[in-house]
Amino acid sequence: MPPDQPPPAVLVYGAYGHTGRFIVTELVAAGLRPVLSGRNRRQLEAEGAARGGLEVRAASLDEPGELEQALEGVTAVVNAAGPFAFTVAPLVGAALRARVPYLDVAAETDVTASTVADYDTSATAAGIALVPATGFYGGLGNLLATAAMGDWPEADEITLAYALDSWKPTPGTRATIAAGALRREGRRLVFAHGRLELRAGEAPVSEWNFPAPLGKQVVVAEFTTADSVTMPRHLRTGAILEYMTLASLKDLSDPDVPPPAATDARGRSDQTFLVEAVVRSGARQRSAHARGRDIYAVSAPLLVEALKRVLHEPGRWRGVVTAAELGDARSFLTALSPVHLEWELG
Repeated sequence: MPPDQPPPAVLVYGAYGHTGRFIVTELVAAGLRPVLSGRNRRQLEAEGAARGGLEVRAASLDEPGELEQALEGVTAVVNAAGPFAFTVAPLVGAALRARVPYLDVAAETDVTASTVADYDTSATAAGIALVPATGFYGGLGNLLATAAMGDWPEADEITLAYALDSWKPTPGTRATIAAGALRREGRRLVFAHGRLELRAGEAPVSEWNFPAPLGKQVVVAEFTTADSVTMPRHLRTGAILEYMTLASLKDLSDPDVPPPAATDARGRSDQTFLVEAVVRSGARQRSAHARGRDIYAVSAPLLVEALKRVLHEPGRWRGVVTAAELGDARSFLTALSPVHLEWELG
């Protein structure tokens, strides 16, 4: 980039939210220029001032004209504002009109599925990349499964197993869960028979043997994440299984559990995670796993690495593309290691 040319501008909608703040920090570290956006001008101006005078552009999702003005001159749009069931449509629409790439960190499985179904054709026609679910859910598991699969053309089964030592949800997470439960009338989403299905009743409980030092843990089966949407986009498999440690889900359902609190200089909480991907083909098995800290914080470098890859080859990526399809998944994970996470095969 010529020295007199300003860094590319990236609009971050929801910039003053919990995950949005991490994304803004990562964009600055990557040499990009975040433009802070959202509904609340006062919060935006306070956030911009706290970061040395970053540009702010308030915009209501109900006002297409305001969104179009907010997108003037930007090279990409990042959606960090949940519940994403309410924010994806207006922001994707604005990105399509402006013909700039769109990325989000949506963890809502059904919303990600709708994004893929509703906008793939129009994004392809507009010549832009649409990269949904690039965060901890939808992004990391997909990357690990892709890295583990390697040169296999297909697998009989892909399993993702999540271990969180705790889960202190943000207010946004709680609002997202409530909105999702209302949409699905209390039923659960499960990936079965090659598609997402709704099921009633409690999810089964099982055990999973995680890499050391965790070892065997009690897990909830049928913990369906956005990875069940992103992985089948490019990985051929007959089945997808997902598990989450039971103890962390008890935290999530407890209304008295406080939101995450910063415990280090980067603003991360002390939550730790381990995600393991296991792919099976006949009697053969491959695996990859990643360890790190704070599922909200790690969503930011995942998204920014995806954005860097989109911007590095403008025009190459068109339509819906997942994080794991943006070049080599192993190099993607390595780019985040060891600062943001540690990962290894097998």
